Amino acid sequence: MSLTTRDALVELRRDLHRRPEPAWREFYTTSRIVDEIERIGVDELYVGRDALATDERMAVPDEETIAEWYAQAREEGAREDVLEKCAGGHTGAVAVVEKGDGPTVALRVDIDALPRAESTDDDHLPASEGFRSEHEGTMHACGHDAHATIGLGVLQRIKDSDFEGTLKLLFQPAEEVVGGGKAMAESGHLDDVDYLLAIHVGLDHPTGEIVAGIDGFLAVTQFHAEFTGYPGHAGARPEEGRNAVQAMAAAVQGLYGIPRHSDGATRVNVGRVEGGTATNIIPETARIEAEVRGQTTELNEYMYDRAMDAVEGAATSYGCEVDVAVVGDAPSARSDDALVDIVYDIAGGVDGVTSRLRRDDLGGSEDATYLMQYVQDRGGLAAYVGVGTDHPGGHHTATFDTDEDSLPIGIDTVVGSILDIAERSP
Repeated sequence: MSLTTRDALVELRRDLHRRPEPAWREFYTTSRIVDEIERIGVDELYVGRDALATDERMAVPDEETIAEWYAQAREEGAREDVLEKCAGGHTGAVAVVEKGDGPTVALRVDIDALPRAESTDDDHLPASEGFRSEHEGTMHACGHDAHATIGLGVLQRIKDSDFEGTLKLLFQPAEEVVGGGKAMAESGHLDDVDYLLAIHVGLDHPTGEIVAGIDGFLAVTQFHAEFTGYPGHAGARPEEGRNAVQAMAAAVQGLYGIPRHSDGATRVNVGRVEGGTATNIIPETARIEAEVRGQTTELNEYMYDRAMDAVEGAATSYGCEVDVAVVGDAPSARSDDALVDIVYDIAGGVDGVTSRLRRDDLGGSEDATYLMQYVQDRGGLAAYVGVGTDHPGGHHTATFDTDEDSLPIGIDTVVGSILDIAERSP
């Protein structure tokens, strides 16, 4: 079924919603995307390893976890040839349509889901309509199923249009862990891109509203710190132990004590701590999972440097060692005025668009910024577009859902913008 009708878009989006897969495990999702790409017909298709810079992936799960999701995707009908290309957690795809001379325009959409349970309430549409997640504990709670659908709809429309130039559709894995953007940015597929658009549904904007340029991305670094001390009997010989939990606790206090910076907003959070086995054993290991953010890349670097001072200082103070691993990272970015103007103007003529904003701040982080920065550093232009959607629950909640009326609105806005970019390009 051609992705030019609302019914076809809804059917695809619901299939993806029913089978959500988290970062680097998007095996069925990639296979389903490849099915549609091949049906549409493209000039070049890169899948899995061919779509990514393998060594730049971050937050890749362990082999056992990857294997479980790989087997599940196979059982659900994922294609064997696609699975082979995605083996080892190399998911995602890049589709290329070449239609004569003209600019190279890229659209980036993310495809991963979140590790959270989905609502079973009758007033939650996916539950009442039978397309609730079949993968318990995993859910499309941020609209990436809609993003992939919009991307494929754009691909179909541009392929059938009089567009002159090259279009690249980037189906990026692992956004939720800010682990996939750099791997796609450094893949080589962006080296000749003149213009890049990225999209996101919702973001507290209603159906019918388009934000031509999302800004306010906080640069972010996520890290794990593993503390190693020495065990001992807490009653008989406490002096023999070096308490890793004590070092970890001091590190947590130190992290929250980092002075904020006068140049802009900064953030720190310790999201998970663990360590120890019993009340009478001095714990020899402990760990934290934490992150820092900054309004700019420079402010984030300030926070990360101070975070390392706090972590390493705490370990030294209590005779422990600490090993730190960065598991996710993304810079800040800003949408270019020239592209914002194009999207804003095009949105004014799109059926279903009832309001437009030139800009708004995200207030969070997104690894599309790696791709935006990569294109901008090479003289190209980039913009992050918000496609409003009514969602009954907030992003990342059990009741989040996408208003499916926003799918054609998003496609029409992006397609119109791409055609206008090509017409304006010298």
